[in-house]
Amino acid sequence: GGEAAVAVGQALGRLGAANQVLVVTHLPQVAAFADHHIVVSKTDDGTSVQSALQPVDGDGRVRELARMLAGQPDSAAGREHAAELLALADRDRAQR
Repeated sequence: GGEAAVAVGQALGRLGAANQVLVVTHLPQVAAFADHHIVVSKTDDGTSVQSALQPVDGDGRVRELARMLAGQPDSAAGREHAAELLALADRDRAQR
């Protein structure tokens, strides 16, 4: 977590600049550096299990990162931190 997760996110982002990289993570610091963010969800009705994929971007991505950070997608502090992570990723992308 923390600083190490940001470093991993940066490294994967740089690797993804020239290669296709697929990462499954629960770390918002890693997810923030992705070019595309897809949320995987699962439902189980007792008879069958269904998985769903939902691409998120813009405010939806901020909400998802806030949920990953704070467990609360509408937390003001979580959303602020999510936006900060996305801005860091944007700056990192611009320096490549």
